[in-house]
Amino acid sequence: MSEGLRLLWGTVVLRPYVFAFLLVYLVGATYHLGWRRTLAFVPVGFGISWLSELASIHWGFPYGHYYFIPATVGRELWVAGVPFMDGLSYVFLSYCSYATALFLLSPVARRGAELFVLETRELRRSWRTILLGAFLFMFLDVVIDPVTLRGSRWFLGQIYGYRETGAYFGVPASNFLGWFLVGLALMAALRVLDQSSLLEGEGPQPLRRVPAIGLLGPALFVAVLVFVLSVTFWIGEVVQGLVGVLLVGALLLVALVVTRGKLDRVTAAQVEDHLAQFPQSRAALRLPRADDARRVGRNRRVR
Repeated sequence: MSEGLRLLWGTVVLRPYVFAFLLVYLVGATYHLGWRRTLAFVPVGFGISWLSELASIHWGFPYGHYYFIPATVGRELWVAGVPFMDGLSYVFLSYCSYATALFLLSPVARRGAELFVLETRELRRSWRTILLGAFLFMFLDVVIDPVTLRGSRWFLGQIYGYRETGAYFGVPASNFLGWFLVGLALMAALRVLDQSSLLEGEGPQPLRRVPAIGLLGPALFVAVLVFVLSVTFWIGEVVQGLVGVLLVGALLLVALVVTRGKLDRVTAAQVEDHLAQFPQSRAALRLPRADDARRVGRNRRVR
């Protein structure tokens, strides 16, 4: 086995949760964006994140001055002083933030117990989605960074530190500003990929037969938060964990209220608009078309 393959295998063994989340990204994004865009975003997202990490450890921008501790060099893959798994994490973290932003901004329909996100191409490429996606990307780090900074107390390992201790559980405010700026770049990259005619192509047909497949992105967003909060309490950081629970709970409450309100207002016209742009979506299998919707409800609401 070559040295590169050995180190890559070491990364998988040391960070299986990263690759589990990455697999969810590959499935969910393939259905959502198509396989070409999904695969293209892996090197694009990795490249943006790697450059941001490299710039910060050398010049203090965009995250502020911090440093990596080469404790696992020789055991896992590093790229020019940056852990390889860091860049992979940014790929699925940014995608699930983007998908969650679309969920919050799009009309949502219900058929039985299943929800359908009635997004449009205009909304996919709007600045509202980019800004909200970048905010949600930063929100993830508000919960993630305090516990990864304590990696020596769990299976992550102590791989980095800040040159100056920050006020938020040791994390400086510059770090969160950096995550927002990098989030903007990643959301903009997804927008460019979505606009590319060379990358047109829907996800595989079998995927749209999987119940709730369209919610895999937001589900990944929640799963990452649950995983991180679980580790936070597991290592005994109760106050830090409670702050995280309050922040996540507030976000989920807002999402619940917003979604409930949208379910009461969705119209057959919104369903038609979504299906016209995405005829291969799961909604095409499950939601009634305009003529059927008028027979379902007098006020044109889809249930």
